[in-house]
Amino acid sequence: MRIPRFLAISLFVAVVPIFLITTNARWVINAPILYSYGFDKYNITITAWTDIERDEFLSAARQIRDYFNNDEEDLDVRIVQRGVRGSIYNDREIAHMRDVKWLVKGVYRVQLLTGAYLVAFIISLLALERRRSLPHLGRRLALGGVVTIGLVVVVGLGALAGFDRLFYTFHIVSFSNDLWMLDPSRDNLIAMFPEGFFLDATMWIAFSTVAEAVALVAIMHFSLRRSKKRDPASARPSTSTPPLAPALPDARTPSQSGEGQGAAAQVNLGEPIGNGHHGNGLSSDPSSYRSGSN
Repeated sequence: MRIPRFLAISLFVAVVPIFLITTNARWVINAPILYSYGFDKYNITITAWTDIERDEFLSAARQIRDYFNNDEEDLDVRIVQRGVRGSIYNDREIAHMRDVKWLVKGVYRVQLLTGAYLVAFIISLLALERRRSLPHLGRRLALGGVVTIGLVVVVGLGALAGFDRLFYTFHIVSFSNDLWMLDPSRDNLIAMFPEGFFLDATMWIAFSTVAEAVALVAIMHFSLRRSKKRDPASARPSTSTPPLAPALPDARTPSQSGEGQGAAAQVNLGEPIGNGHHGNGLSSDPSSYRSGSN
């Protein structure tokens, strides 16, 4: 029973960063502001290769976003370029975008699956342990946030140190062909979206993920502190053995205590008790026993 529970908890912690990263990747892919920002930042390069105006570029970006979210197999972007309206991508670019769409859809599926697991885990934990599960849940979410921060910081630093190598490795791992190797002099896709655009998108994903992870850790930390103040540890039932009650002191006076002890000693030693013939008729004088016997 402990092993499945440990695996479920470990998977929960590992799923937190995956869910946050895929959620932010999905947001960045579909964020119109990224594309307008990208055109404004790289407009000199874009217009030098393509002669595409800003409004037409944003129209192309909208059609690409729609393509990622529909069921069309091939991408057909039509805008005005050099005064002529028509399709702007060649067969190689369209084939590559087919692979990109498959990858994007995979990100969507991973986000949904990890989100479903997180929700199912939380509901199951609350159903089984009720309020007792809240501190445990908070600590596991906080741990997932810490893992997220560490993972994203490492990848982000690697991207800043050598994004060219990271970008190349990503394509080698993600695609089984070389369709992604495009030339801006003849391929509008890479001319419209240079490598710097993808670096910016990666940083957007990293910054938003780290911000959410920090917020998650902070919220869980303060929630746990408040719960400890409301339910102090002393209020919880203790399994330790309670201390024995101290022995009550003797209420008698010292003189009474001494007399009682002396009388007990006389009884135990078999010594005669009494004065003369009073009481039980026994005398404390040994000679009286001898005269009586005679």
